[in-house]
Amino acid sequence: MTTEVLEYRPTEDETFMNPRMRDYFRKKLERWKREILEESRETLENLQEESQNHPDMADRASSESDRALELRTRDRQRKLISKIDSALKRIDDGTYGFCEETGDPIGVARLDARPIATLSLEAQEMHERREKVYRDE
Repeated sequence: MTTEVLEYRPTEDETFMNPRMRDYFRKKLERWKREILEESRETLENLQEESQNHPDMADRASSESDRALELRTRDRQRKLISKIDSALKRIDDGTYGFCEETGDPIGVARLDARPIATLSLEAQEMHERREKVYRDE
């Protein structure tokens, strides 16, 4: 990565999803994916090392509880990688950064905070309000 890309921060003042901005988000997503994959490798190594038998029942129970939590976390991260891959495909096909419901730009600040976002803040809030109404019925 060049220093320029690391120092660059997209702003609302520039043309939305210009090549430099797309490159910024692509690198951000790829870096995030690499970090998740590295954490997963470390977890797998730890689980393999931890697979020894524990003679004490309390130690065994604690170890199983830790393993279950770790596996749930990894499952969430697997789903996150899928969302990252989907975002990278949207960058390739030119739809990244645009709301799936309205077609409007999602907004640089929202994408910087949540680069896998597929809805604008307004559409997300509407979606959550609808979910709450259905949940309360």
